[in-house]
Amino acid sequence: MRKLRVYIEIKGTEEYVGTITGNSASDAFFQYNENALDKKLRISLSLPLQAEPFSPERTRNFFEGLLPEGFTRRSVSQWMHVDENDYLSILAGLGKECLGAVMITDDEDPTPSLADYRPLSAEEVRSLAAEGASSAASIVVRSHLSLAGASGKAGLYYNDTQKKWYQPIGTAPSTHIVKQSHVRLLHVVINEQLSLLTAKNIGLPVPGSFILSTVDRKEAGDSDILLATKRYDRTLKDSVKCIRGCPCPLRLHQEDLAQAMGIPAAMKYENKLPAATAQPGREGSYLARIFNLIRAYSDRPIQDMVTLLDLQIFNVLLGNTDNHIKNISLFYSSDLTRVHLAPVYDLLCTQIYPGSAEEMSIAIAGVTDLHRITLQTFLDAADEIGMQKSMIRREYDRIHAQFVPALQKAEEELAASGMPMTEEIAERIMQLSRLS
Repeated sequence: MRKLRVYIEIKGTEEYVGTITGNSASDAFFQYNENALDKKLRISLSLPLQAEPFSPERTRNFFEGLLPEGFTRRSVSQWMHVDENDYLSILAGLGKECLGAVMITDDEDPTPSLADYRPLSAEEVRSLAAEGASSAASIVVRSHLSLAGASGKAGLYYNDTQKKWYQPIGTAPSTHIVKQSHVRLLHVVINEQLSLLTAKNIGLPVPGSFILSTVDRKEAGDSDILLATKRYDRTLKDSVKCIRGCPCPLRLHQEDLAQAMGIPAAMKYENKLPAATAQPGREGSYLARIFNLIRAYSDRPIQDMVTLLDLQIFNVLLGNTDNHIKNISLFYSSDLTRVHLAPVYDLLCTQIYPGSAEEMSIAIAGVTDLHRITLQTFLDAADEIGMQKSMIRREYDRIHAQFVPALQKAEEELAASGMPMTEEIAERIMQLSRLS
């Protein structure tokens, strides 16, 4: 019988909150301990505080949601010599540094829980950019670090004073999520940075990000650049520990909406669900469920509902059909007593890539076809969203009017930094944007 210990960091202190016990995904269950119950240390909205163990399904839905997906997961499982469906073994190997403040350790792990930062040479950073997800997988395994999602990414520590990158080891927290260009998606780093800056210019909350070039920017190609995004779930404020002269950030908790609603990562796309499951246009639709979740749990529900609406409108205008529920997260206060919508992330125009899906990942009034979603579609979804049509119209018209100027400002800012292809990518996004 395997036992994984689950911890959550609260204000720099690791609190032991429970265990995952079982032989495999089919029988493993999570159970809170007395410490978690006494201190009210809930780790997920889908795992409310209770003495009874949770079912294997509910356990898996949350904890597997911490793991990489797709090619990165396959690469990680190969590095670890385990089956890619064995989420317990992968979690045991990677769980010391996850998204949010949760940490996982294995009772059978004979190695001590070390925390260290290993300096990365310029050549290693260059290799990370050039080799993509396979290189990221090796860093992930060596660092015991788990980042959810399907794209190649690594969690690194950036010392702003030294202007130097480090690889976190063991339980050492990272400060940035670093993404590589995708072999099938040309100029995706520039695409995502343009999209993030455009969203910021429109007023959406986004984390800080920048393009890291391993060669002269004027000569940089896809294999030479990385997108570094500052982790909003890490903070150097009140840091009390240093490793190799690097202030050690504190962990802050978050979870994505799939985890919060108890939905498995495999069902993150509403357009992939059977019709009877998706219930488009009704109370069970993803649109209705995510707005109801914000309304029920956010400590600033009105502000978050407007932001969530703006995000749906922005994704349609941008042509981002990869707007699934794992790309929206909740951010917890440092003591876990309050929760609200996290900054938005993973934004890009998917439509510039031939063969990309034309169905939105979250249906609007039952409509997933990107080309059929208009202002009227959003107005038809007023009951699901739970907002007045006048407010929906106001936000749609505002974002529609601001989109082009916001994109142009983003293009000017990025082009001024010396990145090639910026103007061409911005023009392509403009041509394909849903501004009708």
